[in-house]
Amino acid sequence: MSDRPLVIVFARVPQLGRVKTRLARGIGHLAALRFYRATLGAIVQRLSADPRWETRIAATPDRLARSGWRLRRGVAVDLQGHGDLGRRMLRAILRAGRRRVAIVGCDVPALDAAAVDEALRVLAHRDVVFGPSPDGGYWLIGWRGTKPSLRLFDDVRWSASTTRDACVERLRGKRLGYARILDDVDEVEDLQRVTPSPSGAR
Repeated sequence: MSDRPLVIVFARVPQLGRVKTRLARGIGHLAALRFYRATLGAIVQRLSADPRWETRIAATPDRLARSGWRLRRGVAVDLQGHGDLGRRMLRAILRAGRRRVAIVGCDVPALDAAAVDEALRVLAHRDVVFGPSPDGGYWLIGWRGTKPSLRLFDDVRWSASTTRDACVERLRGKRLGYARILDDVDEVEDLQRVTPSPSGAR
């Protein structure tokens, strides 16, 4: 097995009305789908082009991922499996074995190879690394070394301002590190914040 770090992009197979539903309340389902596809595609292209790590996609729902959905040639697609986000991330971490592994989101427009490399460098001398988001969540979690507890993410409230703090609380005794802060896009206000204004706009 390769000892290169593993970078896993957590993604939902793009479907109209099934992705970025909170964003869609502000811009409509079609625009939300277009944003999602474009951002996911750009992230996978940037990360998979870097030979310093192996890039894979972990996709949900399983029935669509299993049907042969592919985003980019040469990038393998795994099934996320059942359970909430925490249970699915735990499964991905366990599959990685003793390799350094980083799980990243697919709704972070500024996510690039430099940001992931920074996080993996932190992980070289820490047990766990977070890439924080301003909303209290995180765009990346990385793990190395011993297997995590099977209850690591139990009872975490996802997509909340307390999400990152709740995960940190469960990691007492681990050496934690942090990468740069990046914005993810869940609401229309998030999209407005990360989208450059037209030249000359007031």
